[in-house]
Amino acid sequence: MAVEAEVLHELHRLRTCVPQLRGALAASADGLVLARDMPDVEAEALAALTAAALGVGRRMADLATRGEFRELLVRGAGGYVATYAAGPSAVLTLLADDRVNVGRLHLEGRRSGTRIAELMATDATPERPRLPDGPPPPALPPRTLGSLPLRIPPQSRYGS
Repeated sequence: MAVEAEVLHELHRLRTCVPQLRGALAASADGLVLARDMPDVEAEALAALTAAALGVGRRMADLATRGEFRELLVRGAGGYVATYAAGPSAVLTLLADDRVNVGRLHLEGRRSGTRIAELMATDATPERPRLPDGPPPPALPPRTLGSLPLRIPPQSRYGS
């Protein structure tokens, strides 16, 4: 997919702009790696944790009535982990040394998050065909597996 190559190019550009940056990862909001430029880190595990942190960050911002989630910064003894929203479907995570200029990290991270969001928006898949207007289809009776009811999410009832 061309978008993944473009996202990887953005990660390379970002690492060039911020010399103390040791890794960059773009992931989907559900924790799948889109692109990575990070040696010595298990990208799949970091993507999954990033998605979890994104969910918690979104909930915290919402509960504290601070608006839409934008970023999260974690400082450890060896440096920073910075996470930036990249639109509704992606997230950018950066690993930086302890001596990084945090202002510069935020500036470039925000720019890259916006760029990745734009790239993801151009790659949006077309919507599934919609049912014609009119009354909704009748509800299907619950399916059972033995004596236990098997609940099927509504979106999967129509073949997706």
